[in-house]
Amino acid sequence: MWMDPKSEVEEASRSRASLSRRVFNHLMLCTGDMEHLDKYMQDKPFVLQLAVWGLRGVTRVILANNPLSGALVLAALYWASPWQGLLGTLGVLASTLTAVVVGQDSAEVSGGLHGFNGMLVSLLMGVFSSAGDWYWWLLLPVCLGSATCVFLFSGLSSLLDRWDLPVAVFPFNTVIVLYLLCTGPENPYFPHHPATPPGARETNGTELIAVEVMRGILLGVGQIFACGALGPSLLILGAVLLYSPLLAVHALLGSAVGTLAGESPSVCL
Repeated sequence: MWMDPKSEVEEASRSRASLSRRVFNHLMLCTGDMEHLDKYMQDKPFVLQLAVWGLRGVTRVILANNPLSGALVLAALYWASPWQGLLGTLGVLASTLTAVVVGQDSAEVSGGLHGFNGMLVSLLMGVFSSAGDWYWWLLLPVCLGSATCVFLFSGLSSLLDRWDLPVAVFPFNTVIVLYLLCTGPENPYFPHHPATPPGARETNGTELIAVEVMRGILLGVGQIFACGALGPSLLILGAVLLYSPLLAVHALLGSAVGTLAGESPSVCL
C-alpha cells in the first residue's frame, strides 16, 4: 500500500522519540535512592539483600544512597588496590552483619547506615598499616573494629538524639584513634607508619601548575575513600554523579576549596 513519504518521516521521528524516552526513563531508574529496588528485593534471598544493604553503606560515606553508585565505588577501590578493595568489602559486610545480628533498626540497616563506618575503619587500617598488602593478620582488627562501630553508633544515637544531632562518623573516628593508640610502628602484629616528627618539613615548591591543581582537586574526591589514583578517583566522582549531579558539583567545590586552601600557605612561604 502506498504511503505518503511525509507520514513515513513523521512515524520514524515519533518512533525515535519514543525510544529515546524509554531509554531515558530506564536510566533515571538508576539514579537517586532507587527506592523501587527495595520493593523488588523484599522477597529475595538474604544474601542478595545483604549485598544491596552493603552497597548502600558504601555510598553513605559520600552522603549518597545508591547501590549502583556503591558498586562503582567498590570497582574503583579494587582498581586502585585489590587489597584495599577487599578490606573495604570486609569492613562494610562485618558492620552490616553485626547490625543484623544485634537487632538494629531494619530501616537503618537496609539504608546502609551501619555499613559506612565499618568501611571507613577498614580502609584507614589498610592505609596506615606498614606491613604491606595481603597482611592477613590485619583482617582481625578490621572485623573487630567494623563490628565495634555498630555498638558505638547505637550508644551515641541515644545520646545525640537529645540534641537532634547525627552520629555521622563519630564511631569511625573513635575506633581508628583507639586502634592507632593501641598499636604503633614497632608493634609485632599490627605496625603502622610513624607520624612525621615535630619540626620535620619537606621542601615545597611555590610554583603553581594549573594541571597539577586540577589533578589534586579530582584526587581529593577519591581521598574520601583513601584512594590516591586519578582513574579510580574519576570513577568515584562518576558514582557520585550517578546519584546526584548536584552532590557531585558540591564534592568538586569542596575539594577545590580544600586544595586551594592548602596551596595558599605554600605560596605565602
